[in-house]
Amino acid sequence: MRGALMLMLWDWHPDLLEFITIKQTAGLVTNANLSVCVSNDFMKAVKEDLDWEFVFPDTQDPEYDQIWDGNLAKWKELGKPVKVYKKMKAREIWHTIIESAWKSAEPGIVFMEYYNQMSNSWYFNPIICTNPCGEQGLPGWGVCNLSALNLSKFYDEENHDVAWDELAKCVNYSVRFLDNVIDTTPYHFEENKENQMNERRVGLGSMGLAELLIKLNIRYGSAESIKFLDKIYSFIAKEAYLASAEIAAEKGSFKAFDTDKFLMSGFMKTMVSEYPEVGESIRENGMRNVTVITQAPTGSTGTMVGTSTGIEPYFAFEYFRQSRLGFDKQYVPIAQNWLNEHPGQDLPEYFVTAQDLSAEDHVRVQAAIQKWVDSSISKTANAPNDFTVEDTKNLYELAFELGCKGVTIYRDGSRDVQVLSTEKKDKPEEKKQSAATQAVIEPEKEKEYQRRPQILHGATYKMNTPLGKAYITINDVNNAPFEVIVNVGKAGSDVFAMSEALGRVATLFLRFGDLPDGNKARLLIKHLKGIGGTGAVGFGPNRVESVADAMAKAMELHLDGPDVNGLIAATEAAALPEAKAVEHDFHDDGFDLGTKDICPSCGTASLINTEGCKSCTNCGYSRCG
Repeated sequence: MRGALMLMLWDWHPDLLEFITIKQTAGLVTNANLSVCVSNDFMKAVKEDLDWEFVFPDTQDPEYDQIWDGNLAKWKELGKPVKVYKKMKAREIWHTIIESAWKSAEPGIVFMEYYNQMSNSWYFNPIICTNPCGEQGLPGWGVCNLSALNLSKFYDEENHDVAWDELAKCVNYSVRFLDNVIDTTPYHFEENKENQMNERRVGLGSMGLAELLIKLNIRYGSAESIKFLDKIYSFIAKEAYLASAEIAAEKGSFKAFDTDKFLMSGFMKTMVSEYPEVGESIRENGMRNVTVITQAPTGSTGTMVGTSTGIEPYFAFEYFRQSRLGFDKQYVPIAQNWLNEHPGQDLPEYFVTAQDLSAEDHVRVQAAIQKWVDSSISKTANAPNDFTVEDTKNLYELAFELGCKGVTIYRDGSRDVQVLSTEKKDKPEEKKQSAATQAVIEPEKEKEYQRRPQILHGATYKMNTPLGKAYITINDVNNAPFEVIVNVGKAGSDVFAMSEALGRVATLFLRFGDLPDGNKARLLIKHLKGIGGTGAVGFGPNRVESVADAMAKAMELHLDGPDVNGLIAATEAAALPEAKAVEHDFHDDGFDLGTKDICPSCGTASLINTEGCKSCTNCGYSRCG
């Protein structure tokens, strides 16, 4: 796994706007995830449409170098001077964050002030950052010490329930194991060792949740699942805290433990109110670890043991694997087993993938589990292609209202969506022209180039390809294809870049010059159709060999499909004020391949973006950042 960082900046920092948008320029920041630390005051200013100040300590203060440690509240409490660099509406800043997250899945948001209110270390060691995937909040020189339970193994088939006694036993053993790791770890920096011995921070999490829910016939994201999640994760948290208190009775509490202050944290107030026996045990025995629960991605380990990763739903139920027998399609075992046992039937509704769920479903699951996690959660709210900036705004605000400590969204597909504007703007924002339609024209060649009209009519074809779901838009001029926009994968991925380049090149070919027979689109189809790679999807006439093959088939359907032409004609006859896209499913066999990128290790289209990391379903390669 390549090294990665989490870069975080507070909402008051003068460089915040540049930080928010820096990843929109490729290559400026790599191998790092970005998050904004958001305060309660900032969210209040957003809600009430107040001004917000970008500030920084006066660097000319004689004690600046000795005192300044990044804690603005502490600096102000000491009566030190602060300089105001800029003032603007909080909503404008918030909208900039939202729009950037919509475009590139970054920055994420960490509600850091709320995090510290809930933190058990609030009184001696404030949380100042998280690890790269965001699940472990850390103080200065803090240490990650994480492990995970495979929940799918705790299914009691005889009673169609969770094997609660076995789960409790495993939680007890796991907390003891993690605590022992603290004493056997070789620390590279003395500061890490000193901090960890002072607080003994550990994080027990889970994988296999989605598989367990399927075994229990519970649909991930449903109201029934939210009720079940509260039951199982409160049970795990209760047992973990009782285990840590039991170890404290044997070996002593962590050095910074203060019974009254520890029990005053936001998390412990919830825990003790619902499980008084936990508070009683802590008062009697102490507490061995400042935190015990963390929900990490478990991308590599979950894949290794063959179950769903972290608290995520399955990304897809089918995937491609390279072996000595070739490149073949395989299914997630639990889905394949069900299909084998029920030939000719579709998977039940409780078999859902990340793409089947609404973004709100993802956030509500995260919030339900967050209630019982004293650290935090690595979780991605997957959103569909047509998820707008306004939808993203509502989602981030829902996460704050539901008590999430952070939120990250990944939107699948195109950038060609209406952009959110602030209420102060008088003019409605125009739809941004897709990058696939922009070209630099040399003056001497301008006469050979057909300029793009302001209004175009066309159709969008949704097609499954070996690299994931493709959205191929073909727009016409004078009843002939004039531009092609190809969107596959996440903005910033190799797949997205290559598909965008394919669309641009095809568009330039269609716009420049002419052919004797007057049909350049047919020539494109001839040269692109049938181009194959390492895999294919579909069968017979629905077989798609590659993104290029998908584009050729979409254009062929666009030229020859009577339904499409009829719709285009109807649109033109209606003289609508703006272009309308007509969506067609070219291939859908009941399984959504999801969006994959090219794995740099094995070269197959098996790299998926999940829980803040990229993992290869073929070779196991994993990378965060």
